[in-house]
Amino acid sequence: MKATTRKKNAQKLRRFTRTRAKIIGTAVRPRLTVFRSNQAIYAQLIDDARNVTLVAADSRELEKATKGKRAEDAGFTKVPEAYRVGELLAKKALTKKLELVAFDRGGYLYTGRVKALAEGAREGGLKF
Repeated sequence: MKATTRKKNAQKLRRFTRTRAKIIGTAVRPRLTVFRSNQAIYAQLIDDARNVTLVAADSRELEKATKGKRAEDAGFTKVPEAYRVGELLAKKALTKKLELVAFDRGGYLYTGRVKALAEGAREGGLKF
């Protein structure tokens, strides 16, 4: 592994632990956590008191909704796809009567896909 890769991973881990120390999800206000890979983006609402995932959404669900077409083939790039994942998560959360959440960006910088997911969740009705 290159030295620059190790440095980036160490920086991400520091951001991750600093954020996680401050944010705790409860049944009333679950933690909205984000994971992004090169291929997809995932979001979950987690109750840390019971260690339970309450609601989950990811970009693969959107792929199923477009009948198996990849996001690029369906005309979506990664950022608009993340926005739609945020909206989908908000829709699922509101059906379970969850409105307030604590946003955990998971060590990722608040830009690009992470920001789009958060904006989509806010637009869908979640408050954080």
